[in-house]
Amino acid sequence: MKKIQIAFLAMMICCATATPAQSGNGEEAGTAGTDPVMQLELSRQHSLEELQLLVAPLTLDQLIDEAGKWQGYLQTEMSRIAVLKVAAMNAEGEVLDRIHDEINVVGEQRAGLIYKFQMIIDSLELKGGDPELVAQYRQYVTGALAAEFDATDLKTILSQAIDWAISTEGGVGFILSFATIIGSFFILLIIARFIRSLASRGIRRITHLSQLMQDFLLKVTFWLAFAIGLMIVLAVFGVNITPLFAVLGGASFILAFAMQETLGNLASGLMIMINKPFDVGDLVDTNGILGEVEAVSIVSTTVRTLDNQVVILPNSAVWGSIITNVTVSPLRRVDMVFGIGYGDDIDTAMEVLESIVADHPLTLDDPEPLIKMHELADSSVNFICRPWSKTEDYWTVYWDLTRQVKERFDAAGVSIPFPQRDVHLFKGD
Repeated sequence: MKKIQIAFLAMMICCATATPAQSGNGEEAGTAGTDPVMQLELSRQHSLEELQLLVAPLTLDQLIDEAGKWQGYLQTEMSRIAVLKVAAMNAEGEVLDRIHDEINVVGEQRAGLIYKFQMIIDSLELKGGDPELVAQYRQYVTGALAAEFDATDLKTILSQAIDWAISTEGGVGFILSFATIIGSFFILLIIARFIRSLASRGIRRITHLSQLMQDFLLKVTFWLAFAIGLMIVLAVFGVNITPLFAVLGGASFILAFAMQETLGNLASGLMIMINKPFDVGDLVDTNGILGEVEAVSIVSTTVRTLDNQVVILPNSAVWGSIITNVTVSPLRRVDMVFGIGYGDDIDTAMEVLESIVADHPLTLDDPEPLIKMHELADSSVNFICRPWSKTEDYWTVYWDLTRQVKERFDAAGVSIPFPQRDVHLFKGD
């Protein structure tokens, strides 16, 4: 009987402490109904969204007063929970279950107050409130909750955890918020891709832009649309993004020193895209690497060599070295040298070379091919043979002419000498 009386007394104390606040809320609600435009005082009955709107016009002094008042609200609720927990320590059976139910109800109210109190503190900090005062309010919330948790028995903790998990402001609300954020993320991706596809229709029509620059502009369009959409979503969810810009500003200053080499690659990548020394699909020779350009990002260039190796070069190394673009011109000259023996007929060799070049279907008449006797080398008389072909036919012409010259020289009795040296021996006395 004594335990029941203690529990009943605890409930009466909680009801007594809640009554003034509720009557005050009724007066405030009546005031709000008569003149909502001039309402400056914040009520516990306001929702989180309503409170966020009402906090915006308050001055710093008003926010300081409100913060003290809301700390009092929170202290009252925590006092009610403390009284109930003391009563639970001396209760059993159905009385204990009823006290646990009451603790859960008051705990839910306290959780809502904490969210609203933190909003007041955030607004106070944003409008230039004393950092020490802001820190004190935050420390009060953290310290009070930690002390309460340490003094709570396991059964009460489990009961509160279950109640939090099934409440719309607790676990269920968290899951819904998380699902909304994930859904918004995917919707943003879809919208950003749609905007990129619209931009692609216009960018692809600008013929003087290289493929690299077009791809770069489309990537910038995609991520810019995604970033703007993300900021809009965060603002809709009530997240204050102003401190985020301050953090990004400070972080970018630090990263500028820590990532100097990466920023150099970024600048070089932009120079490559603007000046267009090569494009995707071009055969280039740079840094001793000969291969086809597969991709260019903002920091690196990917080249696939002729033997199918993939080489990734930093853009700063590419832009800072000599770049030979093999395929940028539609025509290319095939430079070849053929040697004959000193005892062979020069006119016969010239006729054979001219005939081979003229008969090949991939060599061009304009520009005119050049075939001349070039030099008297140590072991041979060398001819230069320089026909022209389309760039994509270069190696076909080179290999075909090499084979045909050997076959036609053999048929015409023209030798292709190998290096040789005459050695004269003198016998001394």
